[in-house]
Amino acid sequence: MAADRERVALAAFIANAVLAGGNAVGIRFTNRELDPLWGAGLRFLLAAVLLLVVMAVLRSAPPRGRALTGALLYGVVNFAGAFALAYYGYVRVHAGLGQTLLALVPLATLLLAVAWRQERLRVAAVVGTLLALAGIAVMSRARREAVPLLSLLALVGSALCFAQAAVLVRRFPRLHPVVTNAVGMAAGAALLVAGSVVAGESIVLPRRAATWAALGYLVLFGSVAVFVLYVVVLRYWAASRAAYVFVLIPFVTVVLSVWLDDEPVGAGLVLGGLLVLAGVYVGALRSTRVPPALPQGRP
Repeated sequence: MAADRERVALAAFIANAVLAGGNAVGIRFTNRELDPLWGAGLRFLLAAVLLLVVMAVLRSAPPRGRALTGALLYGVVNFAGAFALAYYGYVRVHAGLGQTLLALVPLATLLLAVAWRQERLRVAAVVGTLLALAGIAVMSRARREAVPLLSLLALVGSALCFAQAAVLVRRFPRLHPVVTNAVGMAAGAALLVAGSVVAGESIVLPRRAATWAALGYLVLFGSVAVFVLYVVVLRYWAASRAAYVFVLIPFVTVVLSVWLDDEPVGAGLVLGGLLVLAGVYVGALRSTRVPPALPQGRP
């Protein structure tokens, strides 16, 4: 049974990394026509509708009590918080650079898991954090085009939200991955759309075929498939281990961004990216025994 669960988790992990690699590029394309909060809200609104239909087909009961609270909080942090910041950041930051910054998620997850007393702090985590911060500094200073500091900080903040959501979801009763994401995306979409209205953004539908194609990918693969797979992994692996996926995603994203979005790949991105990945490796991945996942619902 343990071997079967490990195979399921590993398959979901790999599929998640491949599919999520196109997300940052898709966001860049939708940001060219749609305002950031509205683009994110529309994406998760459509994805939530699809997942609610799947819930109805599966005859899954809606969550109640602490399970409902957990799914709603997951939506607030993982969708409203993380993607409000990510969409804002990707207006001015290329997908490869941005996704490399999001590779900080495993390290941030480990540090937050320590804060929540789910895991123990290691000296390697501190060293890894310093390496990763050095990498961010190199990337931000070496770009030929101006990259606003607020955009970089927004993407770092997005990484922290992803990390907190991974730790948070494990403190509440376990739900089916479809149910968790249906409720979470609905809550996140509601907040994003409300934020878009308050910010005075244009509430319009895309007109360009490229925007519709990017939105379709983000809804079907980048939202429904990716986050259901991520919750599947979180059912079997510790939060810091599941977050390793953010280290693999940049390799897919950089290739797609160079091909589709003409992203320049200079020495700064390569050196800084390697420092970030080295920091994540030292701080969260380097041949340490990862503690088994605690059952969901237990702190």
